Amino acid sequence: MTIKDLKPSLIWGIFDEITKVPRPSKKEEKIRQYLLDFAAKHNIAVKTDAVGNVVMSKPATPGHENAPTVILQGHMDMVCESNKKDFDFENTPITTIIDGEWVHADGTTLGADNGIGVAASLAVMVDDTLEHGPIEALFTVDEETGMTGANNLGADMMNGTILLNLDSEDDGEIFIGCAGGIDTTITFDYKREMAPVDYHWFDIELANLSGGHSGGDIHEGRANSNKLLARFLFNLSQKYTIALSEISGGNLRNAIPRAAHAVVGVHTSSKENVMVAFNEFVAEAKNEYKATDPNMDITIATADKPEYAIDSDTTTRLIRSLYACPHGVISMSHDLEGLVETSTNLASVKMQPDSTILVTTSQRSSVESRKYDIARQLEALFLLAGAKVTHGDGYPGWAPNMESTIMKIASDAYEELYGVKPAIKAIHAGLECGLFLTKYPHLDMVSFGPTLRGVHSPSEKMHIPAVERFWNQLTLILKKVGELKA
Repeated sequence: MTIKDLKPSLIWGIFDEITKVPRPSKKEEKIRQYLLDFAAKHNIAVKTDAVGNVVMSKPATPGHENAPTVILQGHMDMVCESNKKDFDFENTPITTIIDGEWVHADGTTLGADNGIGVAASLAVMVDDTLEHGPIEALFTVDEETGMTGANNLGADMMNGTILLNLDSEDDGEIFIGCAGGIDTTITFDYKREMAPVDYHWFDIELANLSGGHSGGDIHEGRANSNKLLARFLFNLSQKYTIALSEISGGNLRNAIPRAAHAVVGVHTSSKENVMVAFNEFVAEAKNEYKATDPNMDITIATADKPEYAIDSDTTTRLIRSLYACPHGVISMSHDLEGLVETSTNLASVKMQPDSTILVTTSQRSSVESRKYDIARQLEALFLLAGAKVTHGDGYPGWAPNMESTIMKIASDAYEELYGVKPAIKAIHAGLECGLFLTKYPHLDMVSFGPTLRGVHSPSEKMHIPAVERFWNQLTLILKKVGELKA
């Protein structure tokens, strides 16, 4: 059996097609063309805007023409993380595997975030058995790395007054608010120096950490590969004169880094002492993270002597500031129990060809002032370390509206179907809803979706029974809204 054979067959069949379309963030040309071809094949009205967002329209079923127009919304792009070296996300389809009640990919992210939301929207557009009012389906670009699509959405793209964001990850939960976010990027300039003689060189690798979504999983206390690597290098530098030739870790700003790497040298007389220190470090790290990162793999091996190393001054400033850089939950919400209010993610460290080292971080908060506060704290830290610091444009949070009409409809639909009230929540992850409100302030919105786990990592998986519940809830919501008068 393949995923296209699962039930409901319509949504699973479309999702199967989407997994075969490469769609990294900022490189959505192929998935956009798939959407345009889909619309042409099924005679669906479609339009695009200047940044590549796509909107499809479907008229109401007879008798529901005067109902409010509902916008179904998902994003085209996916997070590209792999356990397979050199997996080509720009050209290679995702391979899916059914494992009991779950679907996952073969060593990569699955792309159910947000492929299942896109698939659900497309299924609604072609299912002639449904009852509903007028429908628009919005597919945005670059949600995962900058929310470029939502931030630059054409002002005349949509007419709807109700928006269903199909980008949440927990069955039985309805989200009515989310955190805002901002990225802080740090640049170290360094000089290349001849690698010192009489040094023994080590290749240190951290791999197979759990990683995960830097919003949805940040409260889990999972290990950060960049922080662990900086910790070992700092402790080493306090005892020995070290030289650093290479350092890298993490990839995406919205993923907790799962791997890191460094090539470091010490005088040959300290070789054995370094091995002892490394073994102690590994034992400590595995003990501290045995519950959250049981598959953590930390190795050390002799490396070839490099020709060059990072100058000693930059090495010291870089290691100290990375070790001091905060990561994880900064504060919890006082308004909603159990909700992370503010967090930061030390996402990636990358050496660039122009003799710079680029450090990427992301900050999130449901309180706008706290979002900027934690970003400025990082700025202060890295300015002290002599680096250059810039901030991205960021995106606003989405404030909960407890009087929302669509919230009540969505809740009633789930209870009618399954006999239990869904939980009404806000989420620490970023959604595009806050940005939509800046251009369409009249929108009444909720976010929901099937159960996903391990998003933004190769552990990503989707619960098969939850997809059917998600579909049933979505179609019943559309029927209930179709009975209203605009």
